[in-house]
Amino acid sequence: MAGHSKWANTKHRKAAQDAKRGKIFTKIIRELVTAARLGGGDPGSNPRLRAAIDKALSNNMTRDTLNRAIARGVGGDDDSNMETIIYEGYGPGGTAVMVECLSDNRNRTVSEVRHAFTKTGGNLGTDGSVSYLFTKKGVISYAPGLDEDAVMDAALEAGADDVVTYDDGAIDVFTPWETFGDVKDALDAAGLKAESAEVSMIPSTKADMDAETAPKLMRLIDMLEDCDDVQEVYHNGEISDEVAELL
Repeated sequence: MAGHSKWANTKHRKAAQDAKRGKIFTKIIRELVTAARLGGGDPGSNPRLRAAIDKALSNNMTRDTLNRAIARGVGGDDDSNMETIIYEGYGPGGTAVMVECLSDNRNRTVSEVRHAFTKTGGNLGTDGSVSYLFTKKGVISYAPGLDEDAVMDAALEAGADDVVTYDDGAIDVFTPWETFGDVKDALDAAGLKAESAEVSMIPSTKADMDAETAPKLMRLIDMLEDCDDVQEVYHNGEISDEVAELL
C-alpha cells in the first residue's frame, strides 16, 4: 500500500460503510449461512466460516444474530441454491478488479456486475484475466497507537506471513488464509485487540489513480457494492493522500 493504510484510504470510508450497514449485515448473514452449509458449523475446522464470523464481529453483529445464521446453514433451511461466483475485470485507469458474489441466479448477477463496469468505463473480463495479480490472505488490522514490536513479535510467533506498519501508525498483519483464525486467536490472547479481521485478496502490484480516474474507481466500487449479490470487491487501485483529499 506504499505507506498508506486503510485508515487514510478512501476505499474504507467509514461514513459510507455506516450508511450501508443494513446491506452489509444482509451480505454477512448470507455468507455465514453458506459457509456453514458447505463446511459445517465448527469454525475450528471451517476456515471460511471462521473468516465470516470475524467479519461479522468486526462489523458489530451480535452473537445471537450470527449464531442464528450458522444454525440456518447447518440445518439447510434456506439459501441452499446459493453459489459463490467470482467475476474479473478492468476498471478505470486499468485497475484490476475482482468481484466475489453469492447468487442463486447467475444471469441476474452477471448483468448487474457488467452494468457497473460499463457505466464507469471499465470492462468485464474472462476467468483468470486478473486473478493472477491477487493472493488470498488473512488481514488483521490494528488502529494507530499500538506498540509495533509487540504486534510483530506476537504475529510472527503465531505464524503470520508479514507485518506492515503504515505512516499513520496503523498496522496490518498478513497471514495464510487457512491459518487466519489461529493467528487471530493468538493475537487476541496476547491482548492485542484488532480493529478488523478478514480474509481478502491482496494485489501483488498497484495501479496509481489520479484525480480523474480515482472518482471513477470509487463509483465502480459503490455501484458493485450496491448489488445485493456482491459480497466483496477487490482491486489494485492506489489512491494517494493528495488525490484522496480532492474526492
